[in-house]
Amino acid sequence: MKKLAIAAAVAALAIVAGAADIYVSLATGKNKNAGTKEAPLKNLWKALEKAADGDTIHLAEGVYPGKMKQNWFLIDKAVSILGGYSKDFAERKPLEHKTMFQALNENNDKKGTGLGVFTIDFTKQAKQPDGVDMKFDGLIFDEGFANSYHKTKGKPADLDTGMWLEGPAKNPADKCVSPNRYLVYSATANRVTGKLSFTNCAFVNSGNIAFNVTWYQGEVVVENCVFCNNRMIGANVLCSKAIPQNGPNKPKAGWKPEVNWLFKNNTVLFTWSRLNDLADMGFGVRNNTGVNATIADNVIGLNVLTGYDNTKGSGAMKKQSIDGNVFFLNRESDIQMTVSPSIAKVRVDGFEDLEGTDGIESIEDNEDLTDPAVFKGRINAKYLNNFLSMKYSESTKLDEGKCNGLRSVLGLPLQGTITTKCDMFCNRYPLEDALKLFGAMDGKGAQAIK
Repeated sequence: MKKLAIAAAVAALAIVAGAADIYVSLATGKNKNAGTKEAPLKNLWKALEKAADGDTIHLAEGVYPGKMKQNWFLIDKAVSILGGYSKDFAERKPLEHKTMFQALNENNDKKGTGLGVFTIDFTKQAKQPDGVDMKFDGLIFDEGFANSYHKTKGKPADLDTGMWLEGPAKNPADKCVSPNRYLVYSATANRVTGKLSFTNCAFVNSGNIAFNVTWYQGEVVVENCVFCNNRMIGANVLCSKAIPQNGPNKPKAGWKPEVNWLFKNNTVLFTWSRLNDLADMGFGVRNNTGVNATIADNVIGLNVLTGYDNTKGSGAMKKQSIDGNVFFLNRESDIQMTVSPSIAKVRVDGFEDLEGTDGIESIEDNEDLTDPAVFKGRINAKYLNNFLSMKYSESTKLDEGKCNGLRSVLGLPLQGTITTKCDMFCNRYPLEDALKLFGAMDGKGAQAIK
């Protein structure tokens, strides 16, 4: 075991020793430049092609579209990407000099195979790297103008769009359907070890899980980020390393999770369900098998199903500490978890009952929102009002004709169509309002970026 640790440390030092800084400015750069601060490259995709393991890419303000406007970037090297610089790199203020990935609907049909705006995929390398330290900081992801929204259905009068449309449906005014794309995706077959960090980032208006990362062994850090108005799950971390077992859902004695996930000081609001029937998904944060999650000092609210989901996999094969968080107005529960033989849906005032449950290492000092005024001027009031007053209805129309008459006589189920109607569903949230969530609560959730 010591030999393995020493080998990993040596590999990490080798990566750092050869590290270089590459500068990219969409406004002032050229792809034939050297990539220095004085002569930056123009495009991130070019920097990624040029980079080697251990390099750091510095991104100036601008909206980066991807190669041939494909709206995604392949990250197949152990690089770090830092955004938020001014055009000339004189200063770095991520919320002032916005480094954005804000695709347009008209480019959704461009060729490309990336499952995420950032697709982290080392699977084509002969040997995947060990002991990496990949840092992503000061980046803004927004799919609000890549998605297609219904012109009239699910459109409150005071919102900019109707409800989000899953492909193949699209608004006639749009060229393409909504992209089935994560904001950050790490391939399930990755076997990378080391540390992956996302800090001071915003994930907004995703039509799929916003942050969907599979890691093999090591640490995943998500800190001081805003997740706003994403579909299905805000943040989801999985482990791809097999767990040694003594039997079904019974790991061998002494086993410990291979991935440590720190999710700290993040704000997670308005995570929507999978479909507009509001029937499933809609989790702010989810933990998975093989992961030791530390969920601390976050603000998790206004999610369609639950704030924190712990129903995936066996509780005995993952761990979590859930401490110091603020939960509020999650529609069904603040935590949802398997307590055999059923699923418990618990509000924050009942968390004490979960102490000692499989996989719960600690669950202390969590609270409900006590001062709603902290969000005045921070949450879009029109969006919030429509979300809180949202209505869901369902109507059934039986098929006409003789078939249902015969079914009725024989006591068989009648056939027909079910129509659902929801006042809104995943409507676009204004990016400028999502960014106001940084610094809303002192010490809890995403803090102001310094």
